[in-house]
Amino acid sequence: MGRPGIAALAGVLAELVLPRSCAGCGIPGSMLCPRCAAQLADPRTASPRRFPWGFPPTVAAGAYAGPVRPAVIAFKERGRAELARPLGAALALAVAVVVSAVPGPPRPVALVPVPSSREALRSRGRDHVRELTARALAELAAAGVPASEARLLVRRGRAQDSAGLSAAQRRANLAGTFQRSGGVPSGALLVLVDDVVTTGATLTEAAAALGADASCTGRPVLAAVVAATPRADPEHRRMQESRVAGVRSENLRRRSVHRLSGPGRSD
Repeated sequence: MGRPGIAALAGVLAELVLPRSCAGCGIPGSMLCPRCAAQLADPRTASPRRFPWGFPPTVAAGAYAGPVRPAVIAFKERGRAELARPLGAALALAVAVVVSAVPGPPRPVALVPVPSSREALRSRGRDHVRELTARALAELAAAGVPASEARLLVRRGRAQDSAGLSAAQRRANLAGTFQRSGGVPSGALLVLVDDVVTTGATLTEAAAALGADASCTGRPVLAAVVAATPRADPEHRRMQESRVAGVRSENLRRRSVHRLSGPGRSD
């Protein structure tokens, strides 16, 4: 086992023996306190500042700001693997909301995790997006939403670190990064899932790869994330639940609020 794997394991073991603190605000008592958890039960459309052409309809469970940002970073970069439970519940809520906006009778849902780069997998020692996907699937199943995982994307080539790049530079950096792998589940709604959307470049490229062949004609590619970077201008509008959420997503929302602020344990 390399150093990243040892670090991740050490983080998990530390959480088992040390007092828990909220990953959002740091107060002791739970992995995510009720006040911080509420920030991840407020679905809204993701609206990048420079909306890229081809960006799929995307719902985020909350804004990537305030206590949500350190919570996501703690899960993704600092080994707090138990946060997969509340963050996965938030992802499930976003999935339920985005699919409820599709007209017509309910259809099965295929969650397509955005694959991490090999470098990211090596440095973290784990695939955090697949961990979130697994937890989201459990929450959706409990809420009666038929869903499955569809690993339809693989990465090819080697993109540079996107930190510090502009939106246009990120899109150019990711061009051709994703490739379709495998067949699309018959009749299923495709929902790309990731932890965070900032510029929208990753989801745009991933959606382009999913819809690249004729078999996807007429099949919408949607996306759901835990959190989205909020727009700074007043035109940013939150998605109103009365417009997008049906009975399935409302039931899941209630369940998610309970999960998000529940006891600080993982299973």
